Amino acid sequence: MSDSPEPRHYRALFLSDVHLGTRGCQADMLLDFLRVYDAETIYLVGDIVDGWRLRRQWYWPQSHNDVIQKLLRKARKGARVIYTPGNHDEFLRDYLGTHFGGVEVVDSVIHEGADGRRYLVIHGDQFDVVVRHAKWLAFLGDWAYTAALGINTWLNIFRRKAGLTYWSLSAWAKLKVKNAVNFIGKFEEALSNEARRRGVDGVVCGHIHHAAMHDRFGIRYINTGDWVESCTAIAETHDGQFELIRWAKPSGLGAVVPASRERAAA
Repeated sequence: MSDSPEPRHYRALFLSDVHLGTRGCQADMLLDFLRVYDAETIYLVGDIVDGWRLRRQWYWPQSHNDVIQKLLRKARKGARVIYTPGNHDEFLRDYLGTHFGGVEVVDSVIHEGADGRRYLVIHGDQFDVVVRHAKWLAFLGDWAYTAALGINTWLNIFRRKAGLTYWSLSAWAKLKVKNAVNFIGKFEEALSNEARRRGVDGVVCGHIHHAAMHDRFGIRYINTGDWVESCTAIAETHDGQFELIRWAKPSGLGAVVPASRERAAA
């Protein structure tokens, strides 16, 4: 009897903040996820490749290449793949409107759900004051974040040996720091306001590595999370419902299984 979960097909999948090219990237977990989950449309919502880190130090193991090949293979098999670059892969903003191996590169796009609701899909760094006006501070924060992820890697090695699932120290710490919590709230409000300004029903974004779905600001706010800290994705079912998928790998099993699925409130 196989431990592998049954394949699941969705109307749309939304992934962001994979950070290929960094040691913190959970590429193996994402590959297992992509073997199980498929969709008619796949949105890559920025920071898929980490150009900041690759410029400083080249790191590109086979698993990172496998992720790219897996996504290109899905495009060849008929999935529409749309890439909205973020700040870490901002070099792709020089190629807006072009196609690479069947992948469309756009600054932002409107996704129309099965129920007719329209969602702005955008990475979100455009609404991060630190990234826009103090890039040197963003780079400093990126260095500190990398150090935290290094600690996180060793922590999870011990957790796997103890038979425990993946857990993110950095994600937990982020939610314990008042300034970080305040930043998340302001970011969510800014993206919600932008969606309202554009006359759509909601927004799907990434950037802050904090997966969420809520209507706190009078409009549907959806954040895909990341594949460094939380290993999360957003999926739209064929009847127009949105799910937040959390992916975790138990020790000793050959298959990755979803830890939970959370539906957005109707």
